[in-house]
Amino acid sequence: MAAVPAHPKIVALPRLLTLLAAQRATKTVVFTNGCFDLLHAGHADLLTRTKTLGDILVVGVNSDASVTRLKGPTRPVTPLDQRAFVLASLAATDFVTAFEDDTPLALITAIAPDILVKGGDWQPDAIVGRDVVLARGGRVQSLPLLPGISTTGIIARIKATR
Repeated sequence: MAAVPAHPKIVALPRLLTLLAAQRATKTVVFTNGCFDLLHAGHADLLTRTKTLGDILVVGVNSDASVTRLKGPTRPVTPLDQRAFVLASLAATDFVTAFEDDTPLALITAIAPDILVKGGDWQPDAIVGRDVVLARGGRVQSLPLLPGISTTGIIARIKATR
């Protein structure tokens, strides 16, 4: 498999925290996360709308092992380096960072975003990291998803055509 080129928006957590610290006084940090396996129009739409809520959009992306634990042994379809590269290539995204855990709680705690966003399939009171963000005076939002677009649905359609 060909190697994916490095992308300046893909940063490890220690470097990300340094970059964010330099901008916090004047910029609003927005955070969202997901597996982003087979990036699709629904993802791009959600990230574009999420970016409008603040100045800096940080996207946390599950590691391959985390996706497998959450979605099953046939996932991810796309490896982490490729998922991160595509996410970083989107205009709405300022930084992409990976996490190994099944939830982004430790990442959210470290980043301390001003705004935490998830797709509408998450009720606001069930969003992981909600308490951390609210305790700091931030806000949590659940944005509507584009109907009928999901990675699971795309995979099912691919399988059905075989």
